[in-house]
Amino acid sequence: MQRQQLGWRDRTIEVADASTISDAWQSLVVSYPVLADASSSIRFARNGAYADAGERLADGDELALIPPVAGGSVESYRRIELWSEPFPEPLVAELRAAVSSAADGAVIVFLGQTRESAGTPAPGQAAPATSERTGAVERLEYEAFDTMALSILDTIADEIEMRFGVRRLAILHRTGEVPLETASVIIAVASEHRGAAFDACRYAIDELKARAPIWKQERFADGSVWIGQPPRAGPEEV
Repeated sequence: MQRQQLGWRDRTIEVADASTISDAWQSLVVSYPVLADASSSIRFARNGAYADAGERLADGDELALIPPVAGGSVESYRRIELWSEPFPEPLVAELRAAVSSAADGAVIVFLGQTRESAGTPAPGQAAPATSERTGAVERLEYEAFDTMALSILDTIADEIEMRFGVRRLAILHRTGEVPLETASVIIAVASEHRGAAFDACRYAIDELKARAPIWKQERFADGSVWIGQPPRAGPEEV
């Protein structure tokens, strides 16, 4: 692991204008020759996404070095799906078993379900919320831009692997009608240590809600209101 060889986790470096990721890597190798042996196997991530060595860098970019052993020798598992029907009861146990391996000391399974209290109206929905939203939420209605939603969820899974080393996870989201106390999303992750598992699970649900083109409508006895905020185009900078 390069971090152990160098004795530090991150550094701020300066490179010339129009430098590529490869240029930055070569600069690091000159300053830290111990890195030279990794030149043929290292991968790069720019601002939280895997990137080619030929990509140009911009001021303030975060460049991560991804060693080939990241995630360990455990075989990866990934399941990304949209469901138009209710999740069957055995599914949670199935996912818990699927993501877990003998190398994992932590398995986190998160279920997001419909609650009776109302959420924050989407922009432009303030008037309908005032006039139509009375009483408790009776159910939710989800719509999705399926192909884009699945692609973004897969990208989020890539980011989870890069950021937390978690390679075994499932993200399943409902579309259609979801009654009270019924799950609309299931996230299952497994990792060697609990910290990475908790972090990965929180990242998955937070980024899903902020970026995936999945829309939620609250249904009441006398009306309905769309819920949400404008989507983020990429991961939140840290």
